[in-house]
Amino acid sequence: MAIETRFTKAFGVKHPIVQGGMQWVGYAEMVAPVANAGALGFLTALTQPTPELLAKEIARTKEMTDKPFGVNLTILPAIKPPPYAEYRQAIIEGGVKIVETAGYKPQEHVDHFKQHGIKVIHKCTAVRHALSAERMGVDAISIDGFECAGHPGEDDIPGLILIPAAANKVKIPMLASGGFADGRGLVAALALGADGVNMGTRFCVTQEAPIHEAFKRRMVENDERQTQLIFRTLHNTARVMKNAVSTEVAAIEARGGAKFEDVQHLVAGVRGRQAMTEGDPDGGIWSAGQVQGLIDDIPTVQELVDRIIADAESIIKTRLANMVG
Repeated sequence: MAIETRFTKAFGVKHPIVQGGMQWVGYAEMVAPVANAGALGFLTALTQPTPELLAKEIARTKEMTDKPFGVNLTILPAIKPPPYAEYRQAIIEGGVKIVETAGYKPQEHVDHFKQHGIKVIHKCTAVRHALSAERMGVDAISIDGFECAGHPGEDDIPGLILIPAAANKVKIPMLASGGFADGRGLVAALALGADGVNMGTRFCVTQEAPIHEAFKRRMVENDERQTQLIFRTLHNTARVMKNAVSTEVAAIEARGGAKFEDVQHLVAGVRGRQAMTEGDPDGGIWSAGQVQGLIDDIPTVQELVDRIIADAESIIKTRLANMVG
């Protein structure tokens, strides 16, 4: 079974399904099974504390799969930015041929990767940002609708509008991101003009995902209403799983005049990691999308990918085909 698109052909993968970069999730244990299932997985560079550890994680992934995989490099404004040039070098020397960039002005990163024959997918939340990345020379776009986990941008445009709006203007292959979990979503994305889907939350709820079982069970139990938008007042909106901590952050923001320092102790990464280690879904902030409402089991990665493709093919060949007179 296979669904061929511009994306699968350009990136040498069997299925038009991508597991994008996710902080504290994009380890070899997640990425290799995705690659082995015929989809495209991404290690998360900044999950590794140093470029040297990223190099080891790339090597470890290569021991677990001989299929294509990539590395996500997220560029964020910071007082003391990570040594991006060294992370790039680890990716290049590791022989990785696909990179997902996200965040702030990736031009120097794109240029460096392209010099070494590496294909770049840039993740963005607006058509104007997608067109800017296309001008920078990236090979594909991942466009994030308002439904997505993490940072949906500040425009609040859902995928049903954003994907075709981007497809109308973007000429290079494009992935749809935010709200995808099954074959229905894949077919819808293709119909809207995308060349594949990028899934985060759905891949988190698989047997191989390096996440405490309590978090997986909570996401299965949750419906589509169990997310919360935080940092709205700071103009850095993030969609996270609704829990005790996110509710407290939202309450502080609702009082008005909140500064990051007012919520820093609640959203600190170290707190979130501790909650993950201890299996406490209410212990810290955890990114999750509205797609939780479409997740009702914890399959293996292989089972998930196979099911998505089988369902998508069935919808295209039977349900939709039977509608055409």
